Order: sequence, then C-alpha cells, then structure tokens
Amino acid sequence: MAVYSMSSTVLVVEDEPAIQELIAVNLGFAGHKVLRADDAEQAQYLITAELPDLILLDWMLPGASGISLARRLRADERTRGVPLIMLTAKGEEQDKVEGLEAGADDYITKPFSPKELMARIKAVLRRRAPQLTDDRIEVSGLCLDPVTHRVTGHDQLLTVGPTEFRLLHFFMTHPERVFSRAHLLDQVWGDHVFVEERTVDVHIRRLRKALQPSGHDIHVETVRGSGYRFTFKPGKVS
Repeated sequence: MAVYSMSSTVLVVEDEPAIQELIAVNLGFAGHKVLRADDAEQAQYLITAELPDLILLDWMLPGASGISLARRLRADERTRGVPLIMLTAKGEEQDKVEGLEAGADDYITKPFSPKELMARIKAVLRRRAPQLTDDRIEVSGLCLDPVTHRVTGHDQLLTVGPTEFRLLHFFMTHPERVFSRAHLLDQVWGDHVFVEERTVDVHIRRLRKALQPSGHDIHVETVRGSGYRFTFKPGKVS
C-alpha cells in the first residue's frame, strides 16, 4: 500500500465494459491508480502481482461470483484487511446482509452516481485505511498535512524525507499499535516491493532525527522483539 494521500490503487472487478469504464474514468480523475479485471480469476492474478488499497467488486461475475471471491479474500491473511465495496443490481435486504457477511465493508446498488461512489470510497478508506486519505492529522503538537506534505512540531517546520513522511503518516493514523518490520514494509513500501527489513530501521532512525528539533522523536518507540509503535505517552516500553 505504498501509494497514499488519495492516490491509492483501486482494483475494479466488473464484467460490464461500460460500467467498468465509467468507474475507471472517475477514479482516474480523482487521482487513483486503477487496475481492472473482468472476472474473479483475473482479479486474483492482479491481486497476487500487486495488493490494491481497495477493491470494487461486482456481485454477478462470469465463473466464480463476487461473493465467493470476497470470502476467499477475507480467508487469506494477505488480503484480509483490504477494504472491499460490493457493486450489485441486487437491492434486497438479504442480499446486502450476505454481502456484508462475506466481508464487504460497504455495498452500493446499481445504478449509482459516480459522485456517490467516490464518497463511499472515501468513507471506507477513512474508516479502514486512514493513511490513504488526505486528512490533516495532529498528535501532541505534531501536525502532518498530506496535501502540502508539511510536518510541523509545535508550529516549527520539520524537514522530513518522502519515505519518512509516509512512515510517519502511517504511524500517526495508527497510534499505540505495534507493527513489525515486515508489516511496515507492506504498508509503507508496498507488498510487491522487495526491500530488506533492516531498511525499516534506517528510516526509523532518520524519522527520529527529523523529529528531534521539536522533541517528538520520543513518540516513535522501539518495542523489543516486536517492532515499532507511535505512542501518545512516550517512555512506557522500549
């Protein structure tokens, strides 16, 4: 999930060419990278090559149904956390329940307006993957703005490199949680990028150095044997 700040990668699994095109064009206008699949098999191939940030999945697909693909994605550890929105002509209550039980985060019934779809995508990303939105974040006097790519600590402008910015953005949107080096590589560099785990340590050191002038480096904690976390209350575990 290396792409962020509302330019996330979205996989559109839709067998109707006109609808697929409409969705892809609107996603492109919004700055997203778009992957397209006509069926579950093609979708699985694309997901194996590059983990998308969000999947728009049609219920009715040739071959395996969208529901069965959703269940398969939720059963796999690698794809379990990827936000999923079901697209379908089915509007019955029971169908919605089945879609949500299969692991969908949201459900949108055709026909829908592109504006509604984009609003739903933003809402799901904000809930499930806040590091992919362009919301400004402030924690303990440390402020990160994804739109301007500025980081300030107690109103002092801090110089943070692009990778450290992504790392800090992820940490600040997931505070108090411990992440292993492997997990940080997947979330910040992208699961299809092959980088050694020790690279994470290098960037953590650089991030701490960048945050030193305002004293916010102490919020980035090393948790022995587990990895790293961004904490509101520094000095608990190291």
